[in-house]
Amino acid sequence: MDHRSAAGGGTAPPPLPTGNGPGTGTGTGIGGFVFNAADEERRRGVRRMKATATGLLVLVALVYALAKWAQDTGAGPWAGYVAAAAEAGMVGALADWFAVTALFRRPLGLPIPHTAIIPTKKDQLGVSLGEFVGENFLSADVVKARLHALGIGGRLGAWLAEPAHADRVTAELAAALRGALTVLRDSDVQAVVGEAITRRAESAEIAPGMGKTLERVVADGGHHRAVDLLCAKAHDWLVTHGESVMDAVQGGAPGWTPRFVDRKIGDRVYKELLRFVTEMRDMPQHPARGAVDRFLTDFAADLQSDTETRAKVERLKSEILARGEVQDVIASAWASIRSMILSAAEDEQSELRLRVRSSLISLGARLATDGRLQDKLEGWIEGAVVYVVTTYRTEVTSLITDTVAGWDAEHTSRKIEAHIGRDLQFIRINGTVVGALAGLLIYSVSRAFGA
Repeated sequence: MDHRSAAGGGTAPPPLPTGNGPGTGTGTGIGGFVFNAADEERRRGVRRMKATATGLLVLVALVYALAKWAQDTGAGPWAGYVAAAAEAGMVGALADWFAVTALFRRPLGLPIPHTAIIPTKKDQLGVSLGEFVGENFLSADVVKARLHALGIGGRLGAWLAEPAHADRVTAELAAALRGALTVLRDSDVQAVVGEAITRRAESAEIAPGMGKTLERVVADGGHHRAVDLLCAKAHDWLVTHGESVMDAVQGGAPGWTPRFVDRKIGDRVYKELLRFVTEMRDMPQHPARGAVDRFLTDFAADLQSDTETRAKVERLKSEILARGEVQDVIASAWASIRSMILSAAEDEQSELRLRVRSSLISLGARLATDGRLQDKLEGWIEGAVVYVVTTYRTEVTSLITDTVAGWDAEHTSRKIEAHIGRDLQFIRINGTVVGALAGLLIYSVSRAFGA
């Protein structure tokens, strides 16, 4: 049939151009759509079905005309039956042609109310579609039920338990980590790390913690080795620098004392000091050691409870942190950390990747068998998805309504018609056949009752 609409009437729009488009296959984007080779094939199928339905309408019209002619020429009662069936078939075909055509355009171009439904009601259909999706697909109950039916925990566990899959996930995580470290600028990260460490160190009071640590060390006798080392080093130094000690004592003597007296005093002081250090080194129970224990115990208590001592420690901490060389060390820590992470991420046999792989396999094995862990994971996933769905449902449905609103009305009709028009032509064919049968039945009943 010539240049009729795909629904069976009117002038057909010119063929859509084809070419390389952004969609699948070849096509061109029109009115927000991409008409590709598959769409063109569908449109040809619609035209073929349209020709079939219209040809059937022409056929029953011809049969009607011949049957009426035969009836007028006295051919016999059968002509009336055929004419009635053909007449009803024409009525059914025309009614269904009107109904199908009215979906996409105005039949014969006439401004009949409630026709061209898709072009004129496109925006309302988009809103209704968005509401339908929001109520029936993006509701919390539907999402929970669907996710629960999937059994994500068990499936994920069984998948991760496979060493090959764990290797793949490990490799992907390593690649993502390398990519992230490559994108980050060292100067920015160093500044952030330095500021974070400094701020954390300044905000946290260290004196009480130092006091508790020192208290435990003294209580356990852990400081005795340090005292032993100091005593041994002091003894060795005195043995090596005896002359220096005596010279220092003599240099501090008054000028009016005889030189031999100064030497005697220096020698005596040196010997007493050496004896004291030697005894302290060799005698675990030396009184001086007990004095050191008491001093450390008192100092540990002051660090925890004495306000003045704690304030002095905090001032000393702030002074140390403020030094440029300390800040440089803190900032440069990122370079070492980054280098270490990159090296571990690139090496398949690194401790980091081996531990990640082992952890993934272990997690997968637990997920595959531990029902409680599966329920916990699925609960987290369901909660997260439900939160996203309920929070952004309006945005999702508005994406549908806004997209539909942005479509060109004419080309929206063409796209929809290309997909469902072939089936709609069967409505016309069925209408012709059913109408003919109904007309034949009505005429037969009327004749049977003498009408």
